[in-house]
Amino acid sequence: MAEKALVIVESPTKAKTITKFLGSNYIVRASNGHVRDLPDSATQIPAKLKKEGWARIGINVEKDFEPLYIVPPEKREHVKSLQEALAKVSILYLATDEDREGESISWHLHEVLKPKVPVKRLVFHEITKEAIEESIRTPREIDQNLVHAQETRRVIDRLFGYEVSPLLWKKMRPRLSAGRVQSVAIRLLVEREKARMRFKSAQYWGLLGEFEKGEKFQAELISLNDKRVATGKDFDPETGRLSSEDSVLILNEREAQDLRERLLKDVAKVLTVEEKPYTTRPYPPFVTSSLQQESNRKLRLSAKRTMQVAQQLYENGFITYMRTDSTTLSQQAISAARSFIQTEYGKEFLPTQPRLYATKVKNAQEAHEAIRPAGERFTAPEVVRAALGDEAFRLYDLIWKRTVASQMNDAKGTFITVTIGCAEAKFRATGKTIEFPGFLRAYVEGSDDPDSDLSDQERILPKMASGDTVKTAGIKAEPHETQPPSRFTEGSLIKELERLGIGRPSTWATIVELVLNRNYAFKKGNALVPTFTAIGVVNLLEKHFTNLLSYEFTASLEDDLDSISRGESEGPAYLKKFYFGNGHPGLKTLVKTGEDTIDPREVCGIPLGILSEGTPVEVRIGKYGAFLSDGTRRSSIPEEICPDELTVERASDLLTASAKSPESLGAHPESGEPVYVKIGRFGPYVQLGEAQGEIKPKMASLLKGMTPESVTLDEAAKLLSLPLTLGVNPENNEPIVSANGRFGPYIKCGTDTRSIPADLANPITITLDQAITLLKAPKAERGGRGRKPEPLKEIGEHPVSKKTVAVFTGRYGPYVTDGEINASLPRGKNPMELTMEESVQLLIDRAAKIEADGGVKKKKKAPAKKAAPKKEGAKKAPAKKKKAADS
Repeated sequence: MAEKALVIVESPTKAKTITKFLGSNYIVRASNGHVRDLPDSATQIPAKLKKEGWARIGINVEKDFEPLYIVPPEKREHVKSLQEALAKVSILYLATDEDREGESISWHLHEVLKPKVPVKRLVFHEITKEAIEESIRTPREIDQNLVHAQETRRVIDRLFGYEVSPLLWKKMRPRLSAGRVQSVAIRLLVEREKARMRFKSAQYWGLLGEFEKGEKFQAELISLNDKRVATGKDFDPETGRLSSEDSVLILNEREAQDLRERLLKDVAKVLTVEEKPYTTRPYPPFVTSSLQQESNRKLRLSAKRTMQVAQQLYENGFITYMRTDSTTLSQQAISAARSFIQTEYGKEFLPTQPRLYATKVKNAQEAHEAIRPAGERFTAPEVVRAALGDEAFRLYDLIWKRTVASQMNDAKGTFITVTIGCAEAKFRATGKTIEFPGFLRAYVEGSDDPDSDLSDQERILPKMASGDTVKTAGIKAEPHETQPPSRFTEGSLIKELERLGIGRPSTWATIVELVLNRNYAFKKGNALVPTFTAIGVVNLLEKHFTNLLSYEFTASLEDDLDSISRGESEGPAYLKKFYFGNGHPGLKTLVKTGEDTIDPREVCGIPLGILSEGTPVEVRIGKYGAFLSDGTRRSSIPEEICPDELTVERASDLLTASAKSPESLGAHPESGEPVYVKIGRFGPYVQLGEAQGEIKPKMASLLKGMTPESVTLDEAAKLLSLPLTLGVNPENNEPIVSANGRFGPYIKCGTDTRSIPADLANPITITLDQAITLLKAPKAERGGRGRKPEPLKEIGEHPVSKKTVAVFTGRYGPYVTDGEINASLPRGKNPMELTMEESVQLLIDRAAKIEADGGVKKKKKAPAKKAAPKKEGAKKAPAKKKKAADS
């Protein structure tokens, strides 16, 4: 009988895909991420260690920074199942991802499972049959240097977070968090916002001429009497004044209009025509950062969502590993791309030699290859759509096009610059022609349709020569206003972090997610806006933790970790310098000094300026958030206000409005109490009566479209009556209630809810009939913003239940549903070819699976099982280990 082998990967999806490539002699299991980590709470610390001074942070700082690793309670049953699987095999293969995090997971599995059989490490950067078989033929050992580098990073992040965060709680506000890289990312956002706050807008005027030489074309005024006309870059962004007033000419509205009138009376001639050839090289294949940037810009996906979809593509065998900073393509990938180019586009698009790209990131090692379609033949994008749905298709299509384009010939064309003279003025027109599209035929950055976008890339000018007369078809005087520096988007923030050498491919999406989740920033459109709390935290850290918050230090730490991963230096020595100091104060000293010297009254204030009466006004960070204060008056700050929009003038208006006693709209028709309209932190609201000691009055937010100035007493009374019972649902005899909730207006009947569309009604105007109609409609999918999802295909009426059966696409790919049961389609099945017979069978199988699992009831009972591992854990003493105390 053949011996069996156990293969452990991180995720169930990855395990499922790999299982298909291996025979019956292999058992494939998922670790479900890390099986152990540093303790999250005091309850996870072993009783015998709780009295140790270092136990709170889970790092023994006095003993070479030895980590305390524990198996979390929710992982114990899973670890037990892995141990049971290990007992049935003769060899263990650890096949976690090929980066530091993956290496660390493999090492932790080895330490926890304590295998008595041979252990080998499998590495591959794509999940294909060939790659898996090759990794089994050429296994290696666990790379302890990579493990030490990851462990050092983990320890540094724990020390920084667990030492600095409590300081923020004491000096500024409870529940704030500090993170080594997270705080540096917040600093980037804050510095950009401060630049916007300092920005002074300037206005200048220009002329746009429309000329004609057979065809019409436009040209901009560039000089007057040989003196250059000012553009936006000539103004100082912090003063709004010209940087050098002698070198350029600034036009006001009157001067621009007068010049326009004069020039319309004169004859325009071509002064010069310059043609300059250009060559554009294709973009390199995607690495993690460029994929996140392009996906954010083009598909409007967040960095986190981009990586989730990419993980789905990787684990299903469609792309190579998605956490990489290498632009290298394997010979297999180059051959696949070149073969496709020659077949699809022709020989003229194929370079004589393959294109090679040098990785610009220093010490790139997260993976050995760029992100590309997996395998020796690239899967067609439509196959991905059928298997995983539209979102995965769009991201895969992006990767597929970029990979193919990276191996195509350069695009070539000509830039044309024409100077037009008219009296004392000179105008400039620019054109661009594409003579050979090259790689642009397959991929244009930021474009969904490269073929149609090629025409947009061209700017055609009519044929002209020096001395030609051109007809002046019209001239427009146009105002221009200088713009503040743009805020970071997720993509541009990641690009900047990469440029500065901060973080690595496996961390960038997490950094952005933390900044948003911890309320240090919010999104306005696609831009990241830092909060006032973020500004206060950065001010404190910059002053008292200057070195730790510097870009240079954070980038050099990455280099030091790389040095550890190569075995050139040791983690404990670096940690000792970081924590205790070496020629400069270490983290421990900085925190102690901060506790002794930081004045909460000082660090919690963000000065805005001086009011007209000479009183300073500032934003203060309070227990419940930021608020305005001038020493005597206070005002909440509406949440939608960005820091650069809170001018001294606006602050004065808010303080004045807050100080005024609100005028009553009148007496409530039932209680007789006065009804007020007020503006609070979360926007305008109505209030019934006054506070009575600790008893707060009833309040209700205004609905969308209502303003404090326009709301009437009748509307206010109806708002205060919410939730409002509309009547009884005739289908189940349960009351239907309308209300205004956290996510907007809605109706509720029993446990069934529906959002109220803005174009239909609101909670105080909706009728019973409208509510019943809403409840009868299918519930919109989460993220659908109230819109009814459109089916990919309606299959027809179910032969038994008579319900409509249709195919939809969801987060995890296409699925068939009858309105009650959702069943995923088999991988590779084209949803457009699904028959009623196949649909019914899929729904029957899915219903049987739910029944076998015990349905919802079984899931609800699951948490009760958590008590069992505590008993087992109490009996077992922590196993000793050289590197870490292990529980």
